[in-house]
Amino acid sequence: MSARAAAPVRGRVAVVPPHVPFVDQIAARWLEQAGHDPQACGNGLILLPSRRAGRALTEAFVRQVDGRPILLPRIAPIGALDEASLVLSGQNALDLPPAVDPMRRLATLTLLVMQAGKAFGDVQGVDQAWPLARALAELMDEAEWAECDLCERLPHAAEGDFAQHWHQTLQFLSIVTSVWPAWLAEQGVMNPVARQTALLHAQAARWRDSPPPAGYPVWAAGFSDAVPSTIVMLRAVLDQPDGMLILPGVDMECDDAIWRHLPPDHPQAGTAHMLAQLGVERAGMEIWSSLPHDCVASSPVSRASLLSRALLPAHALERWRERDVPVEADGLSILRSADQQEEAAAIAMVLRQVLERPGRRAALVTPDRALAGRVATELVRWGVVADDSAGESMLTVPQTAFLRLIVQAVDGGLSPVALLSAIKHPLAACGLSPGTCRASARQLERLVLRGPAPPPGIAGLRSALQRATEDPHGALADAPDAPEEISAFINRLETVFGPLLALPRDTMVPVSVLLAALVETAQALAATDTVDGAERLWAGEEGNALGQHMSALLAWCDVLPDSRLGALDGLLASSLAGMTVHGRRAVRGRDGMAAHPRVFIWGLLEARLQTADTIVLGGLVETVWPPATDPGPWMSRPMRTRVGLPSPEWGIGQAARDFVSCACAAGQVVLSVAARRQGAPTVPARWLVRLDAYLAGHGRSLPVHPALRWLDSLDRPEGGVATPVSPPRPCPPVGLRPRSLSVTEIETWMRDPYAIYARRILRLRRLADLEELADAADYGQIVHAALERWFRAHPSDWPAGGAERMQAVFAEVLREAGLRPALAAWWAPRLDRIAAWCARTEEARRATGTPRTVLTELSGRMRLEDLPGGPFTLRGRADRIDLHDGDGGLSLFDYKTGTLPLRRSVVEGWQSQLVLEAAMIECGGFPPPVAGSVSELVYWRLTGGHVPAQVLDVARGEELAELIASCRAGLRALVSAYDNPDQPYLSHPFPGEEPRFADYAHLARVAEWSAAREENGG
Repeated sequence: MSARAAAPVRGRVAVVPPHVPFVDQIAARWLEQAGHDPQACGNGLILLPSRRAGRALTEAFVRQVDGRPILLPRIAPIGALDEASLVLSGQNALDLPPAVDPMRRLATLTLLVMQAGKAFGDVQGVDQAWPLARALAELMDEAEWAECDLCERLPHAAEGDFAQHWHQTLQFLSIVTSVWPAWLAEQGVMNPVARQTALLHAQAARWRDSPPPAGYPVWAAGFSDAVPSTIVMLRAVLDQPDGMLILPGVDMECDDAIWRHLPPDHPQAGTAHMLAQLGVERAGMEIWSSLPHDCVASSPVSRASLLSRALLPAHALERWRERDVPVEADGLSILRSADQQEEAAAIAMVLRQVLERPGRRAALVTPDRALAGRVATELVRWGVVADDSAGESMLTVPQTAFLRLIVQAVDGGLSPVALLSAIKHPLAACGLSPGTCRASARQLERLVLRGPAPPPGIAGLRSALQRATEDPHGALADAPDAPEEISAFINRLETVFGPLLALPRDTMVPVSVLLAALVETAQALAATDTVDGAERLWAGEEGNALGQHMSALLAWCDVLPDSRLGALDGLLASSLAGMTVHGRRAVRGRDGMAAHPRVFIWGLLEARLQTADTIVLGGLVETVWPPATDPGPWMSRPMRTRVGLPSPEWGIGQAARDFVSCACAAGQVVLSVAARRQGAPTVPARWLVRLDAYLAGHGRSLPVHPALRWLDSLDRPEGGVATPVSPPRPCPPVGLRPRSLSVTEIETWMRDPYAIYARRILRLRRLADLEELADAADYGQIVHAALERWFRAHPSDWPAGGAERMQAVFAEVLREAGLRPALAAWWAPRLDRIAAWCARTEEARRATGTPRTVLTELSGRMRLEDLPGGPFTLRGRADRIDLHDGDGGLSLFDYKTGTLPLRRSVVEGWQSQLVLEAAMIECGGFPPPVAGSVSELVYWRLTGGHVPAQVLDVARGEELAELIASCRAGLRALVSAYDNPDQPYLSHPFPGEEPRFADYAHLARVAEWSAAREENGG
């Protein structure tokens, strides 16, 4: 990319200063040279860098003539050449082979990448190879734009001290660069960029040999950088009798010594290189600084000078100290937000505020598509729909998400989260009405998919349904849509997912078969009772674009090797990466609102040559704007230099040029930067850092935009003071309060009364999590079930070989649980250690003559009379009760597989389950032969770890008797307190004694009022 000297040109070159609206100036000057004759104005050609620039220039002509009828000149992007005119002039443009279909090219390159990967021992799937093929295609395009012969230069790219893997990569690239041209010739096609380059050279040759007649002006406008083929075209334009080149925002103040040595990441580097290639000196260029009729300056004249001085290259920074340097930042302001969401909300307020003034236009310019989407969503809050001219990524449109969710559901064995994501998608209907489908999906979720995940596949859903308990409130919750009968709905799912379910998940299948099965499944799942699935799935601009993509993928995927079903999701994602669509979703909001005519969202390409009254430059952080300087997976930076490819910093230079031009395209410009992005701290864009440093050196700074204060005021309550929410204090009538609770609920009642209110009075049940990790719960159930089975079989005797036989019982219960193999293998040795410890402990107890009989899993009751609200019943189930000979009393045990309670908590009544069971025994609450007093309260913590068990002996003798009496009195006092209608059911009333698991904390809004309590020291 060195700027070699070139022969001078004879055409005119003009510069439009940054403060002058560029397209309006072009339109005005064109009308002036045509004498404002409506017919003569249509004589000529204006070449522009892009189609978007062409549309902007057309609108500028309309503004200049104030709507009067006029013939427009031919306005064309430089790539849109008329091949027919080349043929008529004797150029053999149509003899060029057609361009290869992009999808065909990527599919073939993917095959080559996979074949070469096998040769190098690096076998990859089609989903992994496709992105590498895309990067390889981009490398080819870049080389062809730079007119660099990879076949000739690649062999020498890694000569010298390079890592071995780069030599292997170059060996692979050499294979592709030799095989690929042969394949193109065999197929009779060309690379698209190679063909475009050839057409540009052909057009330039035609103009040299047969120039347009005198009086036919040819202008090239808006170019700030150019590849060699474009340089040839611009030179051909300047060689015409009426040829002219009009450039935007050339820095005319930069010293020649600095201009000749601009680094590639400088905003003017591309323009300097282009002018050097054309042989144009800045001193000989015209300056069109006068404003067109009825136009105002897009920005203060001094702003371009300020930015030019602040962004000087490193070797020229001593010029910051010169006298009379520009330091006025009129119209510039900075918006420093905390994160992406705050940035989006603040930007939306800036744009919304501009619309308060009639006729004012506002725009957001950003390369960050996520930020653009957030701002568009925030604007809808005020009923403003922004036209996002950059379009929407094909990866985010609903149809693409629907296809990928289907693949993920089938590849995941219809796991709960993946299956519900697919069947709850707005496009899903399963041959029913959409409402009925969603109601059926919610019923399936409640009855089958909540809790531990069922086994994979349709069979797993049916087996889980057999174990499920019908929800009597399920159908009522979905009114007005009634769900289909659950078994019939599962059968329907088996039918619609059938094409994909019929494919083996771990076997190689032709990619065409995978894609065809996916399309068939998606159409069946999208079908309603009245509309065909294909009609719904491929409707609209987004559906049509996706349908064309899938058709091309199906047409050319036959060259790809067989793949597994799991690779299909990655193939869709990688093949759609970088594709956009400008559909109705981009220009219409909710309720079909049309896009607002005065607010815009532009990408960097769309923003070039555009103006507005207020522009926000969003996402000004490193790796976003400017982008990361990634040389790609195929070549390192030094290798690219040897081959002759431009360095990645040229992309930074173009991003810098976009920054400067956009910063000069409006009277009011807001520079927006978020302190955090995706949870991680950000680095402000280098241009902001430069600008801050430059202004700070002169005692100045960028003014802070007030949008964050507006945002704070927007969400501030009336009066300006936020009042923390108070904890809930429900006081239901005594008649609705529970008169019977279990011993475990008593602990909940003490620690979190609100949970008792929600569960027993409001009758609300917490839904189990999807794909719940039930490891701890299953573990406790297995331990309890094994000990119950053992002691029911041996209540009073101890068989020979008891340890081995107990371990066999534990293993049997584990097998019956039907757990996944990995979890069963993890628990088996732990259960063995628990069984061995229990056997040793029990043999030691039996050796001393106790117990006489072991009773397990007994249920009991205790009734409290003479209470204000009437009798109260306590229920409980004891894990183990030991009966002793004579008057030795009873031993009461509780098994724990989780945390062992603290003795202090048991004595103080916070964990009173075992003590309450002892009180029930002494009140005769358990059936015979359980009777008498309790002499021992014991907790066994059975974990099976390095220390397999722990024992907590709570109390004995007189201390135990006092504890039981105190607990009984405390229970009576607790019930009496809540028989008072003024006693509220508070949530977490005792800080430090909150429950470990709070199912109703979200309902009680604990996180809100507890934070306020902590701030106030409560």
